[in-house]
Amino acid sequence: MVLNYIWIAFFVIAFIVALVKLVFFGDTEVFQLMMDSTFKSSKDAFEISLGLTGVLALWLGIMKIGEQGGVVNVFARILSPVFTKLFPDIPKGHPATGSIFMNISANMLGLDNAATPMGLKAMEHLQSLNPKKDTASNSMIMFLVLNTSGLTLIPISILVYRAQQGAAQPTDVFIPILLATFFSTMAGVIVTSLYQRINLLNRTLLLTLGGMCAAVAAIIWGFSQLDSSAMNTVSVNVANILLMTIIIAFILAGLRKKVNVYEAFIEGAKDGFTTAVRIIPYLVAILVGIGVFRASGAMDVLMDGIRWVIGLTGIDTSFVEALPTALMKPLSGSGSRGMMVDAMSAYGADSFVGRLSCIFQGSTDTTFYILAVYFGSVGVRYTRHAVTCGLLADLAGIIAAIFICYFFF
Repeated sequence: MVLNYIWIAFFVIAFIVALVKLVFFGDTEVFQLMMDSTFKSSKDAFEISLGLTGVLALWLGIMKIGEQGGVVNVFARILSPVFTKLFPDIPKGHPATGSIFMNISANMLGLDNAATPMGLKAMEHLQSLNPKKDTASNSMIMFLVLNTSGLTLIPISILVYRAQQGAAQPTDVFIPILLATFFSTMAGVIVTSLYQRINLLNRTLLLTLGGMCAAVAAIIWGFSQLDSSAMNTVSVNVANILLMTIIIAFILAGLRKKVNVYEAFIEGAKDGFTTAVRIIPYLVAILVGIGVFRASGAMDVLMDGIRWVIGLTGIDTSFVEALPTALMKPLSGSGSRGMMVDAMSAYGADSFVGRLSCIFQGSTDTTFYILAVYFGSVGVRYTRHAVTCGLLADLAGIIAAIFICYFFF
């Protein structure tokens, strides 16, 4: 229901802003830009879904081998003590636990192409446990908030963009991004737990969250010992080696269980095509709404308003120039990426604004895109508190990014 109101707001606000620009400022092109955006966004949505088809077929095929080979169940058993606390509605040892772990691991390593199919598979498992098929369950919401908070340990794409923009040290935002995305994820878990009345003050979760903090600190320390070239090389190789190791491990596990791995792969891959087709309407809806909002100039009006309000308080407004990246990230990954590159081009890759825009880009994920695709894939219409928790996690990441950037740079 929340997505419904937000989607309507995109169009209504965009129309009002465009009408004002036409009547009071004589902008005769604004409505043409909005209509062009609707067609372009619709095309982009279809192309994104089409582009996902092959990747979905590959990874859902691999996941099917993992399921039949028992790998997913092994992950489920290992993670049961923790996941039974965060996901109390999931039965102990259920395959959903393994799929959730695989998705989160892929996200942490920046393996977007692998993360989405694994996430869709996890949603399929969670929907099988959901008593109200058109309404998001608590487990679905917790899972999606973990996704939208964007916990990423290796933000390689951002480092590559910084190098392309001529940054003296492309990796100087690596540690700030790790810290910002960690705060975003922790905030998402805490807020969602409060909504769902999950007790975080128990031994298992305290040890797990403490272990995560220690692991993040160790990774930060390890990468801080490397120069920029070595850091990029290690990041890329770790991600690629791990990805190939997962594929080989699943195949070997299937052989060990005497599974016909080829037939299992084909069976899973067929689901990739149907899933890609199923999410097209949801992607068209959300991307068209975002595109119209941007094309009308409503985003620019919003930014000007924020700049004016902050200016009245006397607070340093240096960070405002990077806010378009932060505000666009929950709406569109490609849009926020474009704004990040634009900020680096306009102000310099090594400027405060350039660096902050990169930290914004890495601190959260595309909340509305994820909600539209994941809920759309299983036919969920009523999202309950998913949007609220996801956006609060995004807000925590944005605030953390600002303070961290001031601290480092």
